[in-house]
Amino acid sequence: MIPFFQVNAIILGPVTIQVWGFFVAIGMLAGILLSRVLAKKIFLSPEVILDFSIWALIGGVVGARLGHVFFYTPTYYFANPVEILFLWQGGMSSLGGFIGALVAIFIFSKKRGFTWAELLPYFDVLSLGLWLGWAIGRIGCFMIHDHIGRLTDSFLSVSFTGGARFDLGLLESILAFVVFVVFVSIWKKIIKKRWGLVFVYSFVIYAIARFFLDFLRATDLQQTDVRYFSLTPMQWGIVLFLLGLTVYKVYSRILKRKS
Repeated sequence: MIPFFQVNAIILGPVTIQVWGFFVAIGMLAGILLSRVLAKKIFLSPEVILDFSIWALIGGVVGARLGHVFFYTPTYYFANPVEILFLWQGGMSSLGGFIGALVAIFIFSKKRGFTWAELLPYFDVLSLGLWLGWAIGRIGCFMIHDHIGRLTDSFLSVSFTGGARFDLGLLESILAFVVFVVFVSIWKKIIKKRWGLVFVYSFVIYAIARFFLDFLRATDLQQTDVRYFSLTPMQWGIVLFLLGLTVYKVYSRILKRKS
């Protein structure tokens, strides 16, 4: 069992550092730097990596906020629309962040005239940076305990007041680190087979694991994640993602057979 501790902010004289934001920023920086380094190794443009990252970060922040507004607390924000802009009050959706980042990357790709074949190598490299950054960022969630899970006697439990519980920030950080370590170890072998596989495989593994992790979220606390027909918004997003990927693969095989 992990002893309970909580660090929301670090005060250095007149400067107050928000712990969650600090780890998210460090994660973003680490992910971008790693992607640029890996891009150079396979003769991709580090400048394009930076451009993609900036667009993805902007789209991710906007999407994460809107995802929180529409998926989790629409009634409150429809009654207080100005507070949608109050990002410092917290409230971000990882599902919305993924969607926003993908939309932003799509817009940037269209503006720059990238073909699908040209995008895939960048997706592979950027996905490796994403998992490193995601793992670091989720440490911030663990430090402030904003994703409390179910009661448990697991060795990964945190000794919260009222009983030991899972902390989904910790579990997802571990998941992202595992995905990162596995794929950064074998990515050069995978890209020899086909571009885009690192991106697809890593997302599929994360999505499946994350789907089951969400069942560990608390349901007995006052502030719990919203559910729609017993599933969280992220779980529904994962279902649609995997369903869409399956339909695409089946359709692609049908087209190959006809040709």
